[in-house]
Amino acid sequence: MRSNVNVSRIVRTAGCCGVRRVIVCGRPKLDPEITRDALHYVTVEMHRTLAPVLRRLREEGFLLVGLEQTDRSKVLFEFAFPKRCVLVIGNERLGIDSETLRLLDAVVEIPVYGQPASYNAAAAADMALYEYCRQYPFG
Repeated sequence: MRSNVNVSRIVRTAGCCGVRRVIVCGRPKLDPEITRDALHYVTVEMHRTLAPVLRRLREEGFLLVGLEQTDRSKVLFEFAFPKRCVLVIGNERLGIDSETLRLLDAVVEIPVYGQPASYNAAAAADMALYEYCRQYPFG
């Protein structure tokens, strides 16, 4: 992610959804005004690159689900999330790179009914996390 605001918003939403860990690449500066109390409940791990982390998570039994518009994407609200999954969110401008897309088990997208043709990365993450919680309301 390029925007510290987006990363901070995603961490706050993660906290609301009971997510215990958020993994980011790079060194974002989280804004405590945006994250609020989420940092008391969510561990933020920082890594230089994503691929090795995703491979390790798959070995731990997680399914890797990307949030991206591709020709193989499934509509978010028609997708049955696996209970143990990792939601991968791409760069605000470039999305999920092709190397990372090849590592994913599934890709979901959120239908857009107007312009611009995609949602803000943090807004899309909010919707996807909420849909996961709707499917698993008790954790």
